[in-house]
Amino acid sequence: MRLARRPLRSPLIAALLAGLLAPAAGALVVPLGGWTPVAGNANVWTDAAGACLMREERHGQAFPTFRTLDEARTFALRLQKSLAGGAVSEVVTQPVERPGGWGVLAAYALQDQGVAYRISQLYLSDAGLLRTVTGSSAQHEASPCVNEMRAFIRHLAN
Repeated sequence: MRLARRPLRSPLIAALLAGLLAPAAGALVVPLGGWTPVAGNANVWTDAAGACLMREERHGQAFPTFRTLDEARTFALRLQKSLAGGAVSEVVTQPVERPGGWGVLAAYALQDQGVAYRISQLYLSDAGLLRTVTGSSAQHEASPCVNEMRAFIRHLAN
């Protein structure tokens, strides 16, 4: 006996199935020794000394998945121009390869209340929405957490 295939008639069922099948990231997991969530918040992590901070944010803003290096590079150049026109300096952007596509990594300096910070920020598409993973430390921080954090954001954050 063969069952007839019927199309999904309920938009709710179709939306639920799409949500289950779409690749969405869970909370940020930082597999670095000595790093812990801040106040139990799995979206904000700090090293044991408090010298470095990482934050994951989901923005609810549409953001394309970059399938090619050229697509990511085009966005990286636009992002660099946009950031350089704001309150940040020493802006560098570059495409970074990720499973299933490309992300864009930005690095820049930021002054806030008289303190200079160095920021690394990864821009990713998560089911068509913007997701960022941002790491920050004081501009001249010499703690080992700085290189660990930057390497994690560049190579491992997904």
